Amino acid sequence: MAKAVSRLEELIPHSRFLMPVMGAIGGSGRSVVAGLLADAFAASGETVLLDLAPRLTSPWPRWTPGTTGGLAALPPDQPASRSQARAAAATAASSGGLAAWQVLTDHLPWHAPPLVLPDEPEAWEQLAAIGGWQAVVIDTPHPFTHDVMTAHHTGIAGLSARWCSLPCAVPVLCAAATGDGIAELQTAVLAAEAAGLPLARIVVALVAIGDGRLPAPVKAGATMLQPKVGAIIHVPYDERIRSHGLSNAARLKPRTLAAGRELAEAALSSAHASWGQTLPHAAVPAAYTEGTTYRGLAHVADHPR
Repeated sequence: MAKAVSRLEELIPHSRFLMPVMGAIGGSGRSVVAGLLADAFAASGETVLLDLAPRLTSPWPRWTPGTTGGLAALPPDQPASRSQARAAAATAASSGGLAAWQVLTDHLPWHAPPLVLPDEPEAWEQLAAIGGWQAVVIDTPHPFTHDVMTAHHTGIAGLSARWCSLPCAVPVLCAAATGDGIAELQTAVLAAEAAGLPLARIVVALVAIGDGRLPAPVKAGATMLQPKVGAIIHVPYDERIRSHGLSNAARLKPRTLAAGRELAEAALSSAHASWGQTLPHAAVPAAYTEGTTYRGLAHVADHPR
């Protein structure tokens, strides 16, 4: 019998909770996990999913079709207002049917020139601040393990470490629930441990690629990794995702939506363990000064815990 999953707590006003979703390698179910997280948080606070992948490698333009300007309407070197940021985002209906969530992706036609997007996590944090969203899920395209090891050998801070260092950021690391997937996850955890990344804050999503029980190597590997990370959540196979993607979350199986809520609860629990039961106030966008094109954040004192 399925376990009942409690409703997520509401996010307090003036807080901003970041969840960069990363994959050890490609094909780890990253976009599915990101969508399930965004859907789970929709009823808890104003939620956005930021899609960082190039247009022709991302499913989000197909999953959230619309006439919005998308990321092309928000050049990173120009000032923007909250209304502009929100108007550029597409709207996705939540599985509960009550609260919607938004998606910022590249909605230009497939044949348009590639849209140059910033790599810097700090730039995306600023965009989330401009939009005033409380729950921010980031679908990142970079391979986690390669990035961590490249940073280790070059001495230059990698994207994964920079995402982890942002205020109120709980990384979500995805891997396929296969023998190869668990091996790749173990390598990713070893690399993160060697690089000094906050493993205890990381939530792991093991994404099934077919029906049936988890393979024995996956169960054994997950058991060995459990003490090192914040949580390990199993995301079951859902043929409706294979058929229709996340274009309509209400069509997903209840067990799939329950896994999304478990992921969200694990991420919130990790955030509370790191920053206290009351999340701190988020930085706010700096006021625009005529003649400048810098999007800055004015950091405020932490909210009393």
